[in-house]
Amino acid sequence: MKITNQFQLPKFVSDALTKDTYSRGSSSYSITQLIDSPRIRILQQRHGDEIEQDVVDFLWSRFGTAVHNMFEDNVNADNLITEERLFQEIEGWNISGAIDLQEINQDGSIGVKDYKVTSVWSVIFDKEEWHKQLNAYAWLVRHGKKTPVDSLQIIAILRDWQRRKAQEDEGYPISPIHIMDIPLWSDQEQDLYIEQRINTHQKAEFADLMDDDLPLCSDEETWKKSDKFAVKKTANKRAIRVFESMDEAQSYFDNHDLDSKHSIETRKGEATRCVQNWCRVNEWCSQYQEEKL
Repeated sequence: MKITNQFQLPKFVSDALTKDTYSRGSSSYSITQLIDSPRIRILQQRHGDEIEQDVVDFLWSRFGTAVHNMFEDNVNADNLITEERLFQEIEGWNISGAIDLQEINQDGSIGVKDYKVTSVWSVIFDKEEWHKQLNAYAWLVRHGKKTPVDSLQIIAILRDWQRRKAQEDEGYPISPIHIMDIPLWSDQEQDLYIEQRINTHQKAEFADLMDDDLPLCSDEETWKKSDKFAVKKTANKRAIRVFESMDEAQSYFDNHDLDSKHSIETRKGEATRCVQNWCRVNEWCSQYQEEKL
């Protein structure tokens, strides 16, 4: 990866931001790679030497690392295990994951906890990605340590939390640190999910080897927002109302007896990860290049 410093930050700042001690050990792939898009992973491997990233782009990940270190350094209870990396072989692949915190219960079962430095939005609207990640960790504990998992939790540090909104909005988190329970899947659901993810990535590896088209990213993997339907006066940019479905927009249009000077405009949902290049490979991605035309 090529590191840039377009804002001319001092060297000690850029060095601190770009220092990376992460390692997945001797595993083939990590849990976070496994639950993510194989297309993105393979394109990042292909173009690793060409990808550019500015030092400021590392800010929040380094902030997250600092928060992890703060919690890890202050855990001193006998029933808590911090930052343990587990390994498990499946279908010829060695999968690993570093679990932020494991709480050993009196009956020997384990509660899996994961720290997230994130936005309030992520907590309010929930993230399916967290469900997959923590249940994949539970699978890793169950198979790697032969120990059952009884609970999953996110410890969310909300970087954009606002006290006034917490006081005024009932649905807003009441604290900048929010503990969030994640639904625990059955053993069968976890096993099936991991098998499906292995199969998906292995098929992508084969396609790459044969120089075939890589599997497309899903809407979830591209962080695609849903389409919106705007009822508007044709000559104006501003909408009268915006709806989640065409049926709702059409019903509003019909019930308000709007004339031919009005129309329903479909506003395509943006694939945020692609458009803002959070994947870092959009310039080499045929899916993105075709969809933006």
